[in-house]
Amino acid sequence: MVLPLVKLGSLAFRTLSKPIAARLKFSAGIHPKFRGFIIGLAQANHRFTTNMQRRVYGHATDVHIRPLNEEKAIQAAADLLGELFVFSVAGAAIIYEVQRSARSEAKKEEALKKEMEEIKEREEQLATEVQLVKQKISQMERQYSRWIRPGFRGFGTAQAAAQPAGTKEPTAT
Repeated sequence: MVLPLVKLGSLAFRTLSKPIAARLKFSAGIHPKFRGFIIGLAQANHRFTTNMQRRVYGHATDVHIRPLNEEKAIQAAADLLGELFVFSVAGAAIIYEVQRSARSEAKKEEALKKEMEEIKEREEQLATEVQLVKQKISQMERQYSRWIRPGFRGFGTAQAAAQPAGTKEPTAT
């Protein structure tokens, strides 16, 4: 019951992060200090991606790269920030799911380990009880061997007495 609610909650959180990202994009262009910061971020991102594209296509990378105009830079940075926010929320949800799953597996493994230990303890207890029973039987046989004629062991003599004359006594193999 908990698992579907957690998954539904993480899905809702990721879905709600998109409007928050849109609001972040809108606010990015309004505040002057933040605007200057994101313009610098957008220009650095533009230089980096342009250099990477030039390397991929085998063009020279030592050329001057024209900076983006202010509006394009703001829009690119706002898009980048929005996508980073959505990506970070999705990443956090995935990390949370992995950790929750790992904790669940650890609990299952611990329960299995505990059950195995209980089984081993019960086995040892039963082995001890078997040894005690064997010792008591041995002790009883020693006590009764003094009272009963030698060679008598259990029901062997009683079975021999019950058999008709002339039949052989069964031998133990």
